[in-house]
Amino acid sequence: MTELSISTAAGTFDALVAGPPEGRPVLLLHGFPQTGRAWERQIEALAAQGRRVVAPDQRGYSPGVRPERPEDYRLDILADDVVAITEELGWAAFDLVGHDWGGAVAWWVAGAHPGRVRTLAVVSTPHPGALAEALGTDEDQRKRSQYMIDWRETPATENRMLADDAAELRAAYAGRIPQASADAHARHLSRPGALTAALNWYRAGRPDGEVGVIDVPTLYVWSTDDAVFGPAAARNTGRWVGGPYRFETLEGVSHWIPEEAPETLNSLLLEHLRAHG
Repeated sequence: MTELSISTAAGTFDALVAGPPEGRPVLLLHGFPQTGRAWERQIEALAAQGRRVVAPDQRGYSPGVRPERPEDYRLDILADDVVAITEELGWAAFDLVGHDWGGAVAWWVAGAHPGRVRTLAVVSTPHPGALAEALGTDEDQRKRSQYMIDWRETPATENRMLADDAAELRAAYAGRIPQASADAHARHLSRPGALTAALNWYRAGRPDGEVGVIDVPTLYVWSTDDAVFGPAAARNTGRWVGGPYRFETLEGVSHWIPEEAPETLNSLLLEHLRAHG
């Protein structure tokens, strides 16, 4: 696994890369508050099976792509970043995997660019349509999502999260990921401007357009101890997938599936890729 710089019209994205250059391409999209490092175990497992794997630090997380305006972090713009990154990599088609906010971006890319996405795998994050329905009808999901509104306040949110050696930021992981990873994520987001840029994903407002039914082969992995996304949106996600669909529930696992349950997720991802080769 090595570091890679990917230059696009929007700026330069930092990324981790592994696997043979001629291998089947897989792009991994991280969430908040993490970086591409969150996918280390998946990068190793996929590369070992001959995949060419790239995990970028997304917009705002990469210092070279850190605009100041919150509106520059809308989902449609973040999806355009994925297209630009894969075009720079020379990937006409690719397998796409996303977690948390990266999952939301992945749903968007698969809906807007189905000809580019060979397969889709989303971890934790339900389809945006299913989440919108749950927010309108399910009090449990509304309570889980209240933080998204609270975090729009600035700079109070940043100051609170970074106080006492980023104690609140670290608390988000609830001790469910390796300490070395928690420290690395916290250090990255403690650098000047990084946390504000990451929080701008929450402050960006609604994107242009919506995500419709997904027709590419899709794997969705949800966990019962997820504090962010409840069962209503998770179970209804399948209604928004028209192509081959597999829904897997991990019992007793929290929101941080890639780092908390890497072996289980790796097995599911490899099965998904083999099934739709």
